Amino acid sequence: MIKRLLHRLLVEDRSGATAIEMGFLVALISVAIIGSLHTFSNQLNNTLNITTTNIALTP
Repeated sequence: MIKRLLHRLLVEDRSGATAIEMGFLVALISVAIIGSLHTFSNQLNNTLNITTTNIALTP
């Protein structure tokens, strides 16, 4: 009976594996979002710097 209970808890219960997989998925999505926002912010900063320079040079 104890052997069957341990087998059921350790082998058949997959809820812990699902939680870990979901955690990895959330971490991967977070890294992708942070990377894309970093790239977008750099491009936006460059655009605003060019615009500011052109406005300052306009007579």
